[in-house]
Amino acid sequence: MNRRDVLLNELAQGLRPTSEGIEWFDGLGYEEQSEVLLFLRHHCVHARAAAEDVPESIRRAGLRPTHTPAVLISKGHIGEQLGKIAGLAPPDERRKAFRLLIAVLSIADARRRD
Repeated sequence: MNRRDVLLNELAQGLRPTSEGIEWFDGLGYEEQSEVLLFLRHHCVHARAAAEDVPESIRRAGLRPTHTPAVLISKGHIGEQLGKIAGLAPPDERRKAFRLLIAVLSIADARRRD
């Protein structure tokens, strides 16, 4: 596991504050952000994120239901929607996508561990 993977896992497990993760994410270049979002998407699917995780994930991420990532995750098959969220391009939407994917991973991984 590299430093990035450890940081993302610590964020998902609540061992680091989300604000620290957002600051780190904002400091990455576009390509690195894309890699992080795809990494998170992969791990959300691997942790078996489910439709019932959606409302709590949106709440934990601090998103309004009208924010693009929240709208996407609420529609259709969650695995497909996570891919769309990971592919968002505008910087503000990418930040929201990061927050949401961390929240989804946190919930799905906690359930998997239990």
